[in-house]
Amino acid sequence: MHKRTAALSLTLAVSALLPATLPAQAASGSSGSYATKTPYAPQQNPRSYEKAPQGFVPVFTENVSRHGSRAASDSEDGELILALWEKARAEGQLTRAGQRFGGDTKALLAAMDKVGYGQLSGRGVREIQDTAARLEKRLPGLFERIAEKSEPINVTNSGKDRAVDSGNLFAAALAESDPALAPLITPARTDADLLYFHKSAGGAEYRDYIKNDKRLAATLDALTDQPASHAAARSVLKKIFKPAFVERITAGEFSAIGTEIEAAQAVYALYSIAPAMADEGDWQMERYIAPRDARWFAYLSDAEDFYEKGPGFADSDITYRMANVLLDDFFTKIDAKRDGTSDAGAELRFTHAEEIIPLAALMGLPGSTKPVSEARPYTYGDNPWRGESVAPMATNIQWDLFRNGNTYLVRMLYNEKQTAFKKGCEPVAKGSYYYEVDELKRCLGRTGTAS
Repeated sequence: MHKRTAALSLTLAVSALLPATLPAQAASGSSGSYATKTPYAPQQNPRSYEKAPQGFVPVFTENVSRHGSRAASDSEDGELILALWEKARAEGQLTRAGQRFGGDTKALLAAMDKVGYGQLSGRGVREIQDTAARLEKRLPGLFERIAEKSEPINVTNSGKDRAVDSGNLFAAALAESDPALAPLITPARTDADLLYFHKSAGGAEYRDYIKNDKRLAATLDALTDQPASHAAARSVLKKIFKPAFVERITAGEFSAIGTEIEAAQAVYALYSIAPAMADEGDWQMERYIAPRDARWFAYLSDAEDFYEKGPGFADSDITYRMANVLLDDFFTKIDAKRDGTSDAGAELRFTHAEEIIPLAALMGLPGSTKPVSEARPYTYGDNPWRGESVAPMATNIQWDLFRNGNTYLVRMLYNEKQTAFKKGCEPVAKGSYYYEVDELKRCLGRTGTAS
């Protein structure tokens, strides 16, 4: 739940810029509206990849990956809505669907407790393993070279269990695909400054922004508190509670437990995490939230991530500036391979949405290129940013390095889709996905690094 205090006048000023009714922006799209909880799926068949220019062979690969699908971080949402549900049940104020809701929610919470809150689910394990297997199959020549030359495969994680587990699972899946790789996988290393930077020393200014920036607080308060949010919240709650009980929630009778928007957001949170727990049960949480309402609450979730982690306000880079440490590391590893100071064949990193989203904004990846002004807040109608495509579960950004003599080219895959670098970066040929390393340094502002 998003709880903030901010100057009322600033909140009202932002509110005046928002639509008064549920806009078409929230009704577009055909996804399940799970935002950044969306399970992973590769975005392109490798058979349709552009082939490397003649004479170039892969000599190195590196990635950064979000952990796989997981259980919710905690039981807070389930506990909130169950507290209201118990009161309604005692008073006979549940709908027919609402009578099932409590049992379904308790079962989902029990399953997440068994998996471990914040830990990888069965689906998350498979997402990571399958991604590793596809990597090996995409670059068979590279991994044959790695095995022949006994080149190390380095694994680095954020230190958080789900990222540690994802890295270990990924490495084990590579070894299973080709047993010759097993002895080359180095012991996993933890680097929080690199892969948990939003909570490390380099993120101090960012954390102050999240905690104290009044413009941010007012914008998110206004987005959450607009009439469309209240309408969507009542629509969600009426599936579970009888109208009279919904009116009491709306009137604030149970404010010690939660507001109508907080209660509906709790239902949405359970709905959005359920697909990640598909291996543990058939939850059918979609019975308790209409597609239109799910889209609205996905929008609110996306708005929070957009302003707190993504492109944000056009006059500030505070949300993504700290991701430079990670982008620098990509180039450092490329340089080390080029100048022979590293014999590593692969560099594999495992992290979180809090790192992937800022990196995507810093790099100008698709969907992360358009910040907003105070005058025109973030909406689905005029901004392409979507959590489901920018940072779904197990999302990954991969650079493959190809060599021909002394010339090195880089190809980028974003969720396994060939992806052009940002506007202004010139590929080796028009429409190509291959770029010279020095050109990438130029267009991504890394001309001061070694070459």
